Amino acid sequence: MLDFLNPILGRNPEQMKANVEIYTWQACPFCIRAKLLLWWKGVDYTEYKIDGDDNARNQMAERANGGRTVPQIFINNQHIGGCDELYDLDGKGQLESLLTQAAG
Repeated sequence: MLDFLNPILGRNPEQMKANVEIYTWQACPFCIRAKLLLWWKGVDYTEYKIDGDDNARNQMAERANGGRTVPQIFINNQHIGGCDELYDLDGKGQLESLLTQAAG
């Protein structure tokens, strides 16, 4: 839609090749914030909305080494953590390299 702005804004969605998965609740502010960063980076991600679904939450916790809070984020099957960890990786300049690696 506004793809012509990508170079001006420093966005490179064509370089984002990672398989990104995020477990969320619809009204969770941390989930919204994490999805906003992923959107800003131009990442296509798979979202699992687990509101009120105990089975899905248990599956998420199993993948997240016991983490039961949302969001829980995975990049190429590697558990990243939640919103704070995602922004921390971005602040350290490490998120881009994870997002540009194709799943393998």
